Amino acid sequence: MGKMTSPTPPSSRPDVTRRRILLGAAVLGALAGCIAQGAPLAAAAPGMPTDAFAVTHTDAEWRQLLTPQQYAVLRTAATESPYSSPLNDEHRTGIFGCAGCAQDLFSSTTKFDSGTGWPSFWKALPNAVLEKQDSTLGMARTEVLCSRCGGHLGHVFDDGPQPTGLRYCMNGVALRFRPA
Repeated sequence: MGKMTSPTPPSSRPDVTRRRILLGAAVLGALAGCIAQGAPLAAAAPGMPTDAFAVTHTDAEWRQLLTPQQYAVLRTAATESPYSSPLNDEHRTGIFGCAGCAQDLFSSTTKFDSGTGWPSFWKALPNAVLEKQDSTLGMARTEVLCSRCGGHLGHVFDDGPQPTGLRYCMNGVALRFRPA
């Protein structure tokens, strides 16, 4: 018989963290609940008139301007899979802008590795984003929207690094990177 080895304990695997396990469980549970009820995942900027933004398009125009994944995130508030965006590993100096309207949103100097699988920042550029309460999927969160086109970017949480203590957890597909 061959030599038996014990599996690597979870605490020694850098890819397994309590945050990732809890986040995955919460997302899967919420999605299962929505699917079971036949509910849409979210609506684009609910409660905000479409003419409230400097950049507006019809739904058909947005569908032509964006890829299907960009449309799902920016216009219907979907969430991309964690660790799926190449921007998660983008470390050059530059600016992260909105994929819908090209507005500058975040400086690379405020980007950090949150361990969540989405590009994260501790501060947005001045007047670049809007924040609104989001209670979809049975969770109380703060949604982050582009202030120019109203596109859904992600959510902001109060568990980030100093100096702000914020974690702007953004969908990479909603962003474009412009190197400096």
